[in-house]
Amino acid sequence: MFKKIILVLTLVTLMSCTATKSPIKTTKTAAASAKKPVTRNVRTHTSTRQTPSRSPQRTAQKNTHTEVIQSTSRTVVSNDVIGDYILQYKNIAMNNMKTYGIPASIILAQGILESGAGRGDLAQTANNHFGIKCHTGWTGDSVRHDDDASQECFRKYTEAAESFKDHSLFLTGRSRYSNLFSLDKDDFRSWAKGLRQAGYATDPRYPEKLISYIERYDLGQYDAFVLGNNYIPTENNTAIRINNSAMVYDPNAVYHEVQKGDTLYSISKKYQVPITALKQKNNLLENTISIGQKLIVN
Repeated sequence: MFKKIILVLTLVTLMSCTATKSPIKTTKTAAASAKKPVTRNVRTHTSTRQTPSRSPQRTAQKNTHTEVIQSTSRTVVSNDVIGDYILQYKNIAMNNMKTYGIPASIILAQGILESGAGRGDLAQTANNHFGIKCHTGWTGDSVRHDDDASQECFRKYTEAAESFKDHSLFLTGRSRYSNLFSLDKDDFRSWAKGLRQAGYATDPRYPEKLISYIERYDLGQYDAFVLGNNYIPTENNTAIRINNSAMVYDPNAVYHEVQKGDTLYSISKKYQVPITALKQKNNLLENTISIGQKLIVN
């Protein structure tokens, strides 16, 4: 009897152990299978976020147009930089055309090319926008810069406007450029070729480069404004016309040439003309003026 009791207790104990171990195995399997989907979901989410972040960068690169301007220094500029340069100096170029007879389109195109649209080394360090060297007789400040030879002497100016004025004096004061002034003022192609023939630059493609800037940025419009001619925009140009503040010379008007320290306010007080009237007379959209610019005051 005692042996039967022991046998029954042993069987009950074995059955109890078997029932306890089974749930543990099932729990481990369920936990392992539950973790796998989480890992896959995280990877898929990361890949989706990275894809659009690259697309805008590629689009921006396609819309940005840059070019290399090679003159006295190698300069990389965008078309916006060239456009800003034209806006900044177009009035000075037109005023110099009225005073010295050099087409404003040629002045601006040479400024763009020789100065790297104001970003070149000489423009930044010496306000020299036309690559004019010291030459015999120059008594002003100077800087040294590598060009055709090492460490050549170039003129240095206090303001960019002085460089524009000296460029006009340089062309009008040297006999080798005298033939240019027999050309029509609106014939920028002949002027570009004439500058090369007279020895302004050694680059055989110099005329082509000037003409390219004039046509692409419609610089001929400023010659037309000074001469009082109708202007036909260049076909297939790559720039928006920027003539919103240009004006035609009026021989009956009284002009004031902007000097260093002048503001629209000081000019209005000097001539007793309201600022709003000054801006209207001169087609100015802003209060910004530049040295050498001529404003109608009466």
